[in-house]
Amino acid sequence: MSPSTSDAGRARLLLALTGAAAARGALAGVTALDRRPAGAPWRRTNYANRPVTLLGGPALALSATATAVLGAPAGTRAAAAVVGTVSGLVGGYDDLAGARPEQARDKGLAGHLRALREGRVSAGTVKVAGIGTAAAVAAVLTRGRSRGAGALVDGVLTTGLVAGTANLLNLLDLRPGRAAKAGALAAAAALGGPAGALVAGPLGATAAVLPADLGERIMLGDCGANGLGALLGLRLAAMPGRGARIGALATITGLTLASEKVSFTRVIEATPGLRELDRLGRLPT
Repeated sequence: MSPSTSDAGRARLLLALTGAAAARGALAGVTALDRRPAGAPWRRTNYANRPVTLLGGPALALSATATAVLGAPAGTRAAAAVVGTVSGLVGGYDDLAGARPEQARDKGLAGHLRALREGRVSAGTVKVAGIGTAAAVAAVLTRGRSRGAGALVDGVLTTGLVAGTANLLNLLDLRPGRAAKAGALAAAAALGGPAGALVAGPLGATAAVLPADLGERIMLGDCGANGLGALLGLRLAAMPGRGARIGALATITGLTLASEKVSFTRVIEATPGLRELDRLGRLPT
């Protein structure tokens, strides 16, 4: 191992520890807030009818975004700040506004489109527009020196990867720890390369909130899942090979479209290996 490789590894470990410390501090803060009246709008009952708070989402989004900015390459720092912050904010809006009774039917792509046909703008549509705009801004901020048709293709890929990954991770947030596990595994796999430090802090932050998520004290909600997913998408957009980015976007798009027809939970439960990983650390139902 060369000295530069060793230094990079130590720097990423430090970022991961910083992310974990930031997330633990944020969790302590939201735990205190949850005990107050201000925490009431964030309280929910999960799939097992246990009380949880969605305030874990802001704790993760804030700590992941801050440490992603610290680790991002110079040309990607502003983009990391934009996608993490905006995706977390509009996700948090959807967590709160989407829980209103009049928005109960406005779930999934079909629900958002139906609301628009009825002359209403669902909270989910606001979220999609916000994340899409942030992703497009990130594409402009990271375009580098490329011009012409190649620059257009790269911009579309970046926009799609950021927005698509943000949405896909949120689709997994249906069982305790599922989205956090997927996010942590994706971040760990993406630690290599010049842009790998971008996800080192988010990896540490996700690992730090995972026990509370598995213990069914918190949920990531749209805020946490969208914020983390957008940062992971930005890392995917930094892959040097255009073919790899096209393949990643095709996979994400395919899974997203499949989610409209197929239950991810049923697929996971029916697949050995995935089923055991999904249940690992969870409370018995």
